[in-house]
Amino acid sequence: MSPTQLPDHGAVLAEVREVRRAGIVRLRELRLPVLTGMSAGPGEGSPGEPRFPAVERLLRTAVAAIGGGTLQEAAEFSLGLAQGTRDWPPADRRRRAAQVYGVSVERFRKNQELMVLGQVAEQLVRLASGTPAQPPATGAAAPAADAGTVPADGSAPASALTSASATSEPAARPRPLAPSHRRIPVRAGGHGRHVTLHVHAVDLLRDIDVVVSPSNTHLALPEPYKSSVAASLRRAGAVRDPAGRLVEDSVRDELRAWSDRFAAPGLSVAPGTVAPTGAGALAWQGIRRIFHAAVAVPRPGTNDYDVQPADVTRAVTRVFALLAEENGRSADAGLPPLRSLCLPLLGAGRGGLTPAVSFAAVWAAVEAELARGGEWDLHFLVRRPERALMVAELLASTDGAPTEEPGP
Repeated sequence: MSPTQLPDHGAVLAEVREVRRAGIVRLRELRLPVLTGMSAGPGEGSPGEPRFPAVERLLRTAVAAIGGGTLQEAAEFSLGLAQGTRDWPPADRRRRAAQVYGVSVERFRKNQELMVLGQVAEQLVRLASGTPAQPPATGAAAPAADAGTVPADGSAPASALTSASATSEPAARPRPLAPSHRRIPVRAGGHGRHVTLHVHAVDLLRDIDVVVSPSNTHLALPEPYKSSVAASLRRAGAVRDPAGRLVEDSVRDELRAWSDRFAAPGLSVAPGTVAPTGAGALAWQGIRRIFHAAVAVPRPGTNDYDVQPADVTRAVTRVFALLAEENGRSADAGLPPLRSLCLPLLGAGRGGLTPAVSFAAVWAAVEAELARGGEWDLHFLVRRPERALMVAELLASTDGAPTEEPGP
């Protein structure tokens, strides 16, 4: 599409809103002349001819060009582009997108939704104008992708090459890997500090004294084959023989012993309770203790949990108190103190909290501890790069500057 034929932003936004209402699975039923024309490549027929895969690729490219963060995540949920949401009803997609911002559905509909869809429309217009944009994360070959591969010297674009060379040469350079560790400056109560943000699985942590593990109020660990933080720590902390057979389920056994000693039989502990255990085999990785934070309250008759942000804040506050208590006993025994602490986004999994709400609840306790002069080596842990971007932005905002330092 030439610059003189650029689509009107309002017309593009109207069709994006129509896709949001109908969903990706109903693209075949929609009349989208603007998006269809924008997705048409040379020699692919008339602009009015249906091209459902091309329109979907175009939308994915535009959403990926947003560049991550809550804006992109909300756009993916709104349009049904997020994994597993393709066939969700529009009300469910809107509700999940509202959770990304931590607001009510009605407030999201009146405020953030128009902003999110407007940004998608803006990226679509940029793509139509030939402005370079971030390639889609899916890596799928799309006709629209050739628009940004014209060489600077004016030679023939990639689409003009022979089919053999087109398949043997990549259309664009792969994006660099995101750093798995970031040092970010923060400020609380006039105290400037640095925290480390980890972007990887919890069982890859090394040389951190205490790792906080989310738990339910019955202190029942998930099965070790699952993917949650608690399951991963249980699996990594188990002692196994050279053939990989389980010898000792160390973390589970210690947590059961703590529960038998301090919790009433058959009853749950109060939300915000923290149970300390050893790290089992993780001691070989420099992990000394695991603090199990009971923040998830099982919902009767279901497999779901309820997590209140206040309980997350209470648990993290208790973590710092427990660190001080254990350090007092370590000093009496002549042992080195616990100095480093790693916190995941408590309650942001099956607990149902959005990452932003979970981080805010965790940070409330961390900020209070730092403001009173706590000298801890603090670490945060996430697995998904888009969540890491959100956490990095929120952490950097406490210092008044968006700068970061490369991690070790």
